[in-house]
Amino acid sequence: MEAEYQRYDGVTAKTVADELVDTYSEVYSVPPYVDDPFFTVDMFGDRLHRAFGMPGFEAVTARVDGQVVGLVHGVTLTADKPWWVSLDDRAGDKLRTAVENGEVFWLRELMVRPKYGRQGLGRQLHDTIITGREETATALTCVIGNEPAHSAYLRWGYRIMGQIKHAPESPVYDAMVLSSHPM
Repeated sequence: MEAEYQRYDGVTAKTVADELVDTYSEVYSVPPYVDDPFFTVDMFGDRLHRAFGMPGFEAVTARVDGQVVGLVHGVTLTADKPWWVSLDDRAGDKLRTAVENGEVFWLRELMVRPKYGRQGLGRQLHDTIITGREETATALTCVIGNEPAHSAYLRWGYRIMGQIKHAPESPVYDAMVLSSHPM
């Protein structure tokens, strides 16, 4: 299977927003997400549309036969994000300074439709979005117990900084960081 990868900025991503939401709808239609109000399609759509206007927004899609089968998106991490603030000193001074200087990419979502899982698309999406970015580190949050994603991030070189919540109603996440990536 050969996938085609395409990059989008905040303006062009709006033109494929329905496809991104549709992909999310399929990926998150299984337990434990399907019954959790934090993971509704409407909540994702709202978060996605807010992200379009954030500094450094970028998305990458993987398409097979024209259909989006995977996607990743993120923004430049700002020091005022509540989950980031909640890490306190666990992130370390060097990383805190990097965030304050706009040098950390926040990988907000990475997903592959189940039919296309375990074929390397997730890794390719990840590597495509971080390659060439100006930021020198990438941070993400992963729901604790979200396997195989959690193990994949650790294999890819991420380290766990600590546990956080995005909102009072959200599940507990591991905040993770990849210290450097290809330029």
